[in-house]
Amino acid sequence: MDHQLRRKRLAARLPDLGLDALLVTRRPNVRYLTGFTGSNGQVLLTAETTVFLTDGRYIEQARHEVPDLERTICEDGFPDAVASGCGDLDATAVGFESAGLSYQQWHDLSDRAPRLELAPVGDEVEQLRWVKDPEELAMLERAQAATDQAFEEILERLAVGVTEREISMELEQALRAAGADGIAFAPIVAFGENAAEPHHDPNHRGLDEGDIVKLDFGALVGGYHADMTRTVSFGEPAAEIRRIYDVVRRAQRAGIDAVHPGASGGDVDRAARTVIEEAGYGERYTHGLGHGVGLEIHEGPQLRKDGPDVLPPGAVVTVEPGIYVPGLGGVRIEDMVEVAEGGCRPLPAATKDLVVL
Repeated sequence: MDHQLRRKRLAARLPDLGLDALLVTRRPNVRYLTGFTGSNGQVLLTAETTVFLTDGRYIEQARHEVPDLERTICEDGFPDAVASGCGDLDATAVGFESAGLSYQQWHDLSDRAPRLELAPVGDEVEQLRWVKDPEELAMLERAQAATDQAFEEILERLAVGVTEREISMELEQALRAAGADGIAFAPIVAFGENAAEPHHDPNHRGLDEGDIVKLDFGALVGGYHADMTRTVSFGEPAAEIRRIYDVVRRAQRAGIDAVHPGASGGDVDRAARTVIEEAGYGERYTHGLGHGVGLEIHEGPQLRKDGPDVLPPGAVVTVEPGIYVPGLGGVRIEDMVEVAEGGCRPLPAATKDLVVL
């Protein structure tokens, strides 16, 4: 991955922001700009120079993962090193990530370098991350392939009496067996009435005949997250569940059809939401349509009601409408799609038909 090109794109924003330098502290952003995968790393970036900061635990790891940058080892935290580095770089107007620097860190940095003009900066790196390069897309495709495989395998493990928690644990095993480095997030496994909770924490509820089964899970590969939801039925479902499934399937199709470069997240959300509202289930659809995925499971652009984010080509977003009826259950269908010229490209291969086991 071309980390140098990414840093150049970010550095080009400094004049517009009125900054001499930018301190990047959020771990996904540090990884995006340098390739560093450790738990403690910071980037101090100017128009001409980038300095990587870490601590003594990561001397060797940083040498391997960040060979192209000057590396500074911080013994007592990074504020002293940043203050010194800004002095060496003759940088006085320094931005920091408002979502990445704690108040204590800001206080320490201000105390150690009182001459610095510290300015909070929003999601500059995150917006660069919206558009995936070919290497990132390849990682997401590998993560999705492992997710598809795990879905097929987990269907065979559904049986009367198995619990949500047991299936959750088996999903993690299936994902790793399919080539994942780990899970993208804690799987959502919900049986029957529990599927009425959009984000249900798996418990010891056992599977019964006629239960709906909602599975929301994904693989993690090379730092990149997959996110997919499938809803299946263990035995013949209730008639209303079949109706709901048909509505959600049509809503998802409408949402996917609305994804194209230049579309707003609000427009895409509206395309799917309208189908659900016209079917009389508007009050049972309680979340946004989707979100970007990549180095984080939830990132931009966002697909939500009246959302302003404009979809660029190369972004990867989820499309995941759902209907949730207390006491009965719920249905959600979710795919990751790549925003592409002329529309979009769905990544999953797993069936979206109502599988009746």
